[in-house]
Amino acid sequence: MAWTRDEMAHRAAREIGDGYYVNLGIGIPTLVANWIAPELTVTLQSENGMLGMGPFPYPEEVDADVINAGKQTVTEIATTSYVSSADSFAMIRGGHMDLSILGAMQVSERGDLANWMVPGKMVKGMGGAMDLVAGARRVAVLMDHVEKSGAPKLVRNCTLPLTGREVVDLVITDLAVFRFAERGGRLSLIELAPGVGLAEVQGKTAADFDVGLKRP
Repeated sequence: MAWTRDEMAHRAAREIGDGYYVNLGIGIPTLVANWIAPELTVTLQSENGMLGMGPFPYPEEVDADVINAGKQTVTEIATTSYVSSADSFAMIRGGHMDLSILGAMQVSERGDLANWMVPGKMVKGMGGAMDLVAGARRVAVLMDHVEKSGAPKLVRNCTLPLTGREVVDLVITDLAVFRFAERGGRLSLIELAPGVGLAEVQGKTAADFDVGLKRP
């Protein structure tokens, strides 16, 4: 069976190390905040100027003024601080984010990322993704393996406008986990969701990839 969105977020949280500064993109990545191991000291950063975020609030904890970059209500923690948007982006552009976890519409077999617009559709703006993929030390992508139409989202070449070239380090889909050995290097399949077979992943992937699954 394919992973649920929460299970994808749980898997992504395993990539977070102690002392990390992490930026979570909108969509599935925001769920990662609920799965960070309690023994870790992790600082979540949001482009809108919130530094240090807790998990999503219970109904009685909701504060409409405490939101992440996706306009979702979040919770404060003891070390939460607030900065201007300019300072927030200075942190990102200065290379201070250990990990950025983003959603995507397409990822190419070289690690190119397309996640900010679909031609002909209205968008509010490109957001901070271009800064994040250029400034973060590692970039992980969380996305469904295929579009609603069934078309693969892991492709040989992105056909949508690019956010960045050769910027992705890790891809987690509802079917599998892929890793790039280095920026712009070969794509390798390293993990399958429980109950998902290699043939299914191969049939739903347009990108060329190596198989580096761990054997018992």
